[in-house]
Amino acid sequence: MSEQQRKKLESETMALQKLQKEYSTLVSSRQKLDSQLQENTLVNNEFKLLNAEARVYKMIGPVLVLQDKAEATANVEKRLEYISDELGRIEKRIAQQAKEQEEKSVSIFKLQMDIQGISKA
Repeated sequence: MSEQQRKKLESETMALQKLQKEYSTLVSSRQKLDSQLQENTLVNNEFKLLNAEARVYKMIGPVLVLQDKAEATANVEKRLEYISDELGRIEKRIAQQAKEQEEKSVSIFKLQMDIQGISKA
């Protein structure tokens, strides 16, 4: 194995490890957003069950503050929209990362075959 081939293999492997770490971070973010989406969906469903005169309180620090039901509902709906948009964005990035990982793995495999002299000519 030449020095140049060894360095290229090292750099490709490091790049793959970086991609895998980024992928892991994205998956973790998606899981967190999924959890937030479920929580906010539950809150939104509960708001729909409330009658018009119901009182809604918001916790600010250690204090519960009365909040307008319409305002609280609007806030939750905006939050749901934002979370859904973020989930879509992260799903696209996860798909892109998976594709890049696959391409990098193939590249590393071909490089290893070349180094071992198994490459098809």
